Amino acid sequence: VQLVESGGGLVQAGGSLRLSCAASGSTFSINDMGWYRQTPGNQRELVAATTSGGSIVYADSVKGRFTMSRDIAKNTMYLQMNSLKPEDTAVYYCNAHGLTNYGPFTSWGQGTQVTVSS
Repeated sequence: VQLVESGGGLVQAGGSLRLSCAASGSTFSINDMGWYRQTPGNQRELVAATTSGGSIVYADSVKGRFTMSRDIAKNTMYLQMNSLKPEDTAVYYCNAHGLTNYGPFTSWGQGTQVTVSS
């Protein structure tokens, strides 16, 4: 299963961006998904992710500003980012776990750069 991200870019502080992550491949179902981000020299960190109970958890740093959603019919997930801050600058990655006819899978997107200027 391949994940292709889009929507990153340069935005001023206080602005908004929406990231998209489209999944494609042979027959599959997604059980869990999430968004992560990484800055140079640091580990990849969770931004938002679904839980086994179906809820969504957010990093404290983005609560109230970021919203994760999913369009099942389009096999696409989104990350709406509002009130962006310079510290949100990072490469953002989407992630999905699920099942195909051949067994379980875990996939990552290629990453999309988000830069927030002050």
